[in-house]
Amino acid sequence: QVQLVESGGGLVQAGGSLRLSCAASGSIFAIAAMGWYRQAPGKQREFVARITSGGSTNYADSLKGRFTISRDNAKNAVYLQMNSLKPEDTAVYYCNFNAIYKDYWGQGTQVTVSS
Repeated sequence: QVQLVESGGGLVQAGGSLRLSCAASGSIFAIAAMGWYRQAPGKQREFVARITSGGSTNYADSLKGRFTISRDNAKNAVYLQMNSLKPEDTAVYYCNFNAIYKDYWGQGTQVTVSS
């Protein structure tokens, strides 16, 4: 079974940067979009960013200008560049592949931003 494998999380000081990566362990047919979500302690999972197969992007309003999503279709991978990180960005970040027949989710990677 194909899995999404995330990497790049960790501990960073406020104002710092991190780059998250997510790649599929095998081939996935007809991926329409790839995205990132996050879940902070005690809160619901929320949308972060999304990129379509054609390269169109959209972001949560509060994150525009600080986060950038990109993808490598050949590698079935998606990335999230996070700059000017704030303590409120602390969460578990999950990648998502929205394929024609199925949604795939990563296991999550912890991002902790210290003040």
